[in-house]
Amino acid sequence: MAIADVAEYCHLTREQVEEIGAELDAIRARIEAERGERDAAYIRRVITIQRGLAAGGRATLLFSRYRPAWYAGTAMLSLAKILENIEIGHNVMHGQWDWMNDPEIHSSNWEWDTAQPSEQWKHSHNYIHHQFTNVLGHDNDLGYGILRVTREQKWHPINYGQPVYNALLAALFQWGVALHDLDIGAIRKGTKDPKEMRRQLRSIWRKVRRQVGKDYVLYPALSVGSHRETLTANLTANLARNLWAYLIIFCGHFPDGAEHFTAEELEDETRAEWYLRQMLGAANFTGPRLLHILSGELSFQIEHHLFPDLPSTRYAEIAVEVQALCERYGIPYTTGPLWRQYGQVFRTLMLLTFPDRPDRPDRDDPEASGGRDVPPLAPGRRLRDSERPARRLETGLWSESAR
Repeated sequence: MAIADVAEYCHLTREQVEEIGAELDAIRARIEAERGERDAAYIRRVITIQRGLAAGGRATLLFSRYRPAWYAGTAMLSLAKILENIEIGHNVMHGQWDWMNDPEIHSSNWEWDTAQPSEQWKHSHNYIHHQFTNVLGHDNDLGYGILRVTREQKWHPINYGQPVYNALLAALFQWGVALHDLDIGAIRKGTKDPKEMRRQLRSIWRKVRRQVGKDYVLYPALSVGSHRETLTANLTANLARNLWAYLIIFCGHFPDGAEHFTAEELEDETRAEWYLRQMLGAANFTGPRLLHILSGELSFQIEHHLFPDLPSTRYAEIAVEVQALCERYGIPYTTGPLWRQYGQVFRTLMLLTFPDRPDRPDRDDPEASGGRDVPPLAPGRRLRDSERPARRLETGLWSESAR
């Protein structure tokens, strides 16, 4: 059941929805006023640690023919790639640190250590995903074009391969993300602008050439006498980063309680309703402080979707206020341990591998809760940006002129 009216779904009056929006606006204003040297020192410290781990790992792998050096170098390099990908790259490119006016740590300049060019990621992620979170037909992150993650996506015999696609996506996550903004469906149907496609492919090829050359040619060549061991270490580190990024992202978007929405919800959507949709469409997971750091604070996915451009270091304190707000207004707040969140995701993916049962019971009276039973969505072309509603500035830096 997809939601067409978030206020009706939560049994809230329009006045209550606007009150919620005003409280969230007040949280944003307070954090913006408070951010300062403590936040700046944190991101600089994390970048220093990450670069130290990367340099230490690369140096140790020069001697990777010795098994202890291989293990130590691979572990350091894996941690460095995870930190750079999620805690640093993802958050910097959201504009979380732009207020520092540091050109080195600015969303317009950062190019991360992964295969997708940053500008294409900012379009597919910051703009499309964060603007249209879980809206059927709008959010291309719903299954990434290869997985069926909701019953509103029409079943096809090709979905029998979903367990394989899921495993491949996890292992090759950076490569799947690299192609995400291309719109493979439009290319296959012949509706993609050839000029735009060539521009994107050239940009991707330059980035892929750089990544492959660095990890699989240059650094192994520097390891005289142990190039094969260094090559396998780099492969292992990239695999670890891919699996971890996949796990974190899927646990924040597809467990039970992360709702989906129809395009009707976007009609005249207010800022307060956008806030409410973000709270309903995301999920958190719990764990120790180290887990939060290694997940780029995306363990607070709800707070990240509410305030994607605020410093990630503030999400834990914001979460206390957001959860209290949800309890006061009776809004679902989805959270749980990491293992349970992914268990729910995996179960859903496996169930949706098969066609829907005709006798599957639906929720009672979806109309009463603002939900709509919508016809299954067949795979089709993605919307052009000109066909989408105006974007919200807090979803992150991206400019039409850059495309």
